[in-house]
Amino acid sequence: MDYVTESATSNKLRVSIGPSNLHGTEPNAILNGLEIMKMNNSDGSLTGSETVNTSGSSSKNNVGAIVGASVGVASGVLLAGVIVMVCRKRRRQSLQGQSKTWMPFSINGGTQTMGSKYSKGTTASLNSNASYHIPFLVVQESTNNFDEGWVIGIGGFGKVYKGELNDGTKVAVKRGNPRSQQGLAEFQTEIEMLSQFRHRHLVSLIGYCDEKNEMILIYEYMENGTLKSHLYGSGHPSLSWKQRLEVCIGAARGLHYLHTGYAKAVIHRDVKSANILLDENFMAKVADFGLSKAGPELDQTHVSTAVKGSFGYLDPEYFRRQQLTEKSDVYSFGVVLFEVLCARPVIDPTLPREMVNLAEWAMKWQKRGQLEQIIDPNLKGTIKPDSLRKFGETAEKCLADFGVDRPSMGDVLWNLEYALQLQEAVVQGDPEENSTNMIGDLSPQINNVGPLDHTVSSTQFEASSVNDLSGVSMSKVCSQLVKSEGR
Repeated sequence: MDYVTESATSNKLRVSIGPSNLHGTEPNAILNGLEIMKMNNSDGSLTGSETVNTSGSSSKNNVGAIVGASVGVASGVLLAGVIVMVCRKRRRQSLQGQSKTWMPFSINGGTQTMGSKYSKGTTASLNSNASYHIPFLVVQESTNNFDEGWVIGIGGFGKVYKGELNDGTKVAVKRGNPRSQQGLAEFQTEIEMLSQFRHRHLVSLIGYCDEKNEMILIYEYMENGTLKSHLYGSGHPSLSWKQRLEVCIGAARGLHYLHTGYAKAVIHRDVKSANILLDENFMAKVADFGLSKAGPELDQTHVSTAVKGSFGYLDPEYFRRQQLTEKSDVYSFGVVLFEVLCARPVIDPTLPREMVNLAEWAMKWQKRGQLEQIIDPNLKGTIKPDSLRKFGETAEKCLADFGVDRPSMGDVLWNLEYALQLQEAVVQGDPEENSTNMIGDLSPQINNVGPLDHTVSSTQFEASSVNDLSGVSMSKVCSQLVKSEGR
C-alpha cells in the first residue's frame, strides 16, 4: 500500500503497526518491509517544507494529455487536407492534359452546338447541315475498329483511315494521336472552318467525335488521294499536263474563296501538295484547316502570329517578320506550282546543294528562260511553249521576295486559266503576242472584254461571292483572249 503524508516538524517519521479497529479487515498486520521516499516540492527541491499538492499534479498531467491529443488531431486534419488538395490538383492537371473533350466554340460571337442525326442536338445557324456529331461506336464500326489495314495516310495530327458509314457513305476518318503536337486547338479550328465554308474545291466535313477523350474528324472520301502521291514517290500513273493545270486551277479556286468568299479573309497557312486532295474525277479540293487563321481586319495590313507551316513551302517574309497575310498562301502555292511542273520533293537533301530547295532551283532556271530544262520527263514534248511560259511567269510572281509584289489568288487563278487555254487553243498569228501578258496586266485586259465581262461579273460573280466561285466559267472569258474569233 502507498501513502503520502506531510513531514513532521521534528524531522521524524513515526510508523506504527497494530490491530485494526475497522470492521471487515484483518485484525492483525504483518510488516514485511518499508520503503520511505521524500517527494520534491513544486519548485523541484527536496529541502522545502511546502505541502505536496497531489491534485495539482494530476490536473497538470490531464491538461498535458488533452493538449497533446488536440495538437495531434489538428495536425492529422491539416495533413489530410493537404493530401486531399494535392490529389485534386493532380487530378485536374491529368484531366487537362489527357481529356480533349471539345467544348462548343463561338462563331460570329455566338455559341455553336453541333447537330447530330444520331442525337437530339441543335444545329447552329449555318447555311449547311452537313456537320454532325457522330458517336464513337459508329466511327469504330465504320473503320472496322480502326483496322491498321484500313490506314490510308499518316499526318501530323494522326492516322487517317478509310471507312464506310451505315448508309454506305465512304469517309476518311482522321484520328488524333495523343502524342501529337497538334491538339485541341487544331481540332476546334478544323471544325469551325469547315462548318462555315461550303465550296466544291474545299474538302467537306461530314462529322466529328470527341467522346472517350478522342479527337476524330470525318471527311468525305477522296478516291484518288493527294496531289503529291500522283507526282512522285507512290507509283501512281503520271498526270497529263492538262490534268495538272486543272488540278492547280481547282486548288486556286478553293484558296481564292478562302481569301475573299467570307466576311473576313481566312489564311490557310499550310498550302502544300499533300493537302490538295483529288476525287474520283481528279477534281482538286483543299484540305487540312487545322492551322488556318482569320486574316487581318479592314484597318490592318497583317496578323502578327507565331510562325507555323511546312518546311519548304513557308513564306520567307512571314518567317522573318512573323506577319501573316494572304500572300503567304500565295507563296506556298507558287512552290506547289513548281512541284507540279517538276514532279520532285520541295526539299531533297540527297540532291546536289544547288538543287536541294526546289523553289530556289526552279527560280534560277525560270529567270534564265530555260524552265523547260527541269520539267517532269513524263511531260517532255507535251507542253506548248506558250502555256509553259505563262505557267512559269505565274509561279515566279508567286515566289516574289515581298508579299506586296505577289499577285492575289484571283490573279493567279486567271493566269492559270489562261495557261490552260494556251495549251488547248489553236492560235493564229504570232504566239508571242498571246503569251506575253504578265500577271499585273491581265486583269485590266479582262475588265475591258466588253459586254461579256459585264454579264459574267453581274450574274455569276455576284452569285458566287456568297456561295461558290467555282461556277464562273473562266474558259469563256479567257477564250476571248486566245481565239481569233473572240472579242
